[in-house]
Amino acid sequence: MTSCVEHTEACLAAAHEHNPRLRALIDIYDDQALAAAHAADAAAARGASLGLLHGMTVSVKANIDVAGQRTSAGAAFLADNIPAADAPVVERLRQAGAVVVGSANMAELAFGSRSFSAVGGQCRNPWNEQRIPGGSSGGSAVSVAANMCTGSLGTDTGGSVRLPACFNGVSGLRPTHGRIPIRGVLPVSEHNDTVGPLARDVRDVARLFAVLAGFDAKDATSVDARLANFLPTLGDGVAGLTIGLPRNHYFESLEPAVAEAVMAAARRLERAGAKLVDVDVPGAEHAHMHMSRAVFSDVCHVFHDRLKNQPGTITASVVERMRHGFEVTGIQYAEAMAFRNQLRLGMRGVFAQVDLLLSPTSPLAAPLIEDGANLLEATKAVTRNTYAGALASLPGLSVPCGFTPEGLPIGLQLEAAWWNEPLLLRAGVAFQQDTDFHRQQPPLQG
Repeated sequence: MTSCVEHTEACLAAAHEHNPRLRALIDIYDDQALAAAHAADAAAARGASLGLLHGMTVSVKANIDVAGQRTSAGAAFLADNIPAADAPVVERLRQAGAVVVGSANMAELAFGSRSFSAVGGQCRNPWNEQRIPGGSSGGSAVSVAANMCTGSLGTDTGGSVRLPACFNGVSGLRPTHGRIPIRGVLPVSEHNDTVGPLARDVRDVARLFAVLAGFDAKDATSVDARLANFLPTLGDGVAGLTIGLPRNHYFESLEPAVAEAVMAAARRLERAGAKLVDVDVPGAEHAHMHMSRAVFSDVCHVFHDRLKNQPGTITASVVERMRHGFEVTGIQYAEAMAFRNQLRLGMRGVFAQVDLLLSPTSPLAAPLIEDGANLLEATKAVTRNTYAGALASLPGLSVPCGFTPEGLPIGLQLEAAWWNEPLLLRAGVAFQQDTDFHRQQPPLQG
């Protein structure tokens, strides 16, 4: 049996070997990680466990505070920002026995799909290094896919956990907004921001989620929602569940390989005992516009002074995309909030009919980094299926479900009603018990 130290050493070795090319981690915490691994092994030698994540190696997205380590969010003006305290989610990781191995690269200020940052450089997809890793939690997903760690913490405002999970062949959960604290996380839109775990295996995602979830009285967005011990039911399967296939929006204009893989995944869940039904998702086709207006306005609120007075301290492509928020009128923002209420009402109706909603995570596989599109266009192209659930504050899970003929991963998105993450995770486990897509290794170069 591999010790925690041996596992951590293997992860750090992979990081040092592949990170110069993949740029998945901004900083690698060699000494801190090995000290934590030794502590885990010492506890095991005493017959003790440090917690649910005993010895699990985890990277942390660079917009989440890690005490004594720089938390830059990939931005040059934050390159020397060293917080004195861990964010609550990092504190919970440590309390559960996790080994934090490094700071994950990301789209600068968590605003874009390519995961380029001024501090970390261009993060690259390990399945094809000319392709984007997705964003904004690109480094989180790549560090897992390239075996630099078992799990990672990302953040998801409109798809930033689910899309990197999809493009890198790993699993990623966006929780219900308010389920996991976001205190100590540099915001984009506090109305939509979530922290979410990534790992290859949904069971590891579930363990991370169980540790991270919980009320934080000092977090204005945190909701005191009960979470029972769901881990013993992860293997209960999908027999008897009703899964909705959206008739509108989600399955339109897909790459053929994506359509084929996702429908094959749906049929696999059907053979496992789930019932597939067609459903309409009212307003889904309009969610992207309203979500974009709201989030662009929110991010301009967060960085207003810097965008107005020091725009040169932010990478130009990020500034260009952010500034669209200055064009959003107060009436348009109010329209977006009114639409969100109606979308939530519509989703309530959907989940009165079905237990889960199934769709492609992205309509296409990972695009080229140099695809000729500006950051606004590039991000819009891949987020078409993730914005509606985010605007409605729903939980969503992306799991690997196949590959394109070019060998690029494809992601299956499952969404559930508010606070029903355990059902999502149960379905993800059932799918992975019958498949091995999540176990496939990218063709890493030495």
